[in-house]
Amino acid sequence: QVQLVESGGGLVQPGGSLTLSCAASGLTWDTYVIGWFRQASGKEREGVSCISTSDRVTKHADSVKGRFTISRDNAKNTVYLQMISLKPEDTAVYYCAAGRGRYLSLAGQRYDYWGQGTQVTVSS
Repeated sequence: QVQLVESGGGLVQPGGSLTLSCAASGLTWDTYVIGWFRQASGKEREGVSCISTSDRVTKHADSVKGRFTISRDNAKNTVYLQMISLKPEDTAVYYCAAGRGRYLSLAGQRYDYWGQGTQVTVSS
């Protein structure tokens, strides 16, 4: 059974930082592209960042470029999303997802498995 478990969310002030983690089990980790998505209240889900199986290639949405960094530790079956210079508009539930193969995409339909999400709130 595949499980993706996100952690690290919370309340942070504007300009602050957070690092999210996504721990996986039940899949051949290094054959899956991993993506981070977010969904704010009343809005559609948005692809944020994704990382290749080898961790050498990443892709980010324009809204987070220069502020978010995605990385993966294949020895720990874990992916991280480091977020700095957070803005109130970054407030959302953040999900990680795993997709088979090597194709990098921020489109949700590319992914096969999803976590339950972790809340990130940016507010003073």
